[in-house]
Amino acid sequence: MLQAHGLACVRGDRRLFSGVDLAVAPGQWLQVEGANGAGKTSLLRILAGLSPAAEGHIEWEGRPVAEVRDDFHARLLYLGHAPAIKDDLSALENLQTAAAVGGRPLDEATALAALRRIGLKGREDLPSRVLSQGQKRRVALARLLCGQARLWILDEPFVALDVGAVDMLCGILDEHIGRGGMLIFTSHQAVQLQGNGARLELTR
Repeated sequence: MLQAHGLACVRGDRRLFSGVDLAVAPGQWLQVEGANGAGKTSLLRILAGLSPAAEGHIEWEGRPVAEVRDDFHARLLYLGHAPAIKDDLSALENLQTAAAVGGRPLDEATALAALRRIGLKGREDLPSRVLSQGQKRRVALARLLCGQARLWILDEPFVALDVGAVDMLCGILDEHIGRGGMLIFTSHQAVQLQGNGARLELTR
């Protein structure tokens, strides 16, 4: 379980949010909502350990994240708002490079299967610079199919996707939750996920 208690975020002289409590257990999802500038991305980065909180603390399986950082990061997959795709690399190379950077080498057969399931069959070896924004988003999302992370933290995963791709991604997320995975995400779109879910509205 991931738990957060009394989280606050300050940017410059602005307090984006404070007093945020949340908990996500296996088989559960949490959608973070709020107006632009409310701090949704900042909250996700804090939960993923990429930014410090101004106040509060986070626990993983009942212990402070600082005490179990390696285990926490080994079980976490974070995808930011930007696809973080290198234009000079192919979709396949991007996927394998991301896995290698994360310390989990990815064999070609698994990577190709993920890219084809995500809708990139026939484009696996093209330079990413020729892909559309939606296709680049699919390259990033293919990482969801290539690892064993229990906790997915996804910032606007549905952006730039067409209706068919949104439905496909919802299916992937439902499978993850059905296997006992945990999901925290932001989205400006109204999406329907199965399983035990909740929504958190960020306000100052």
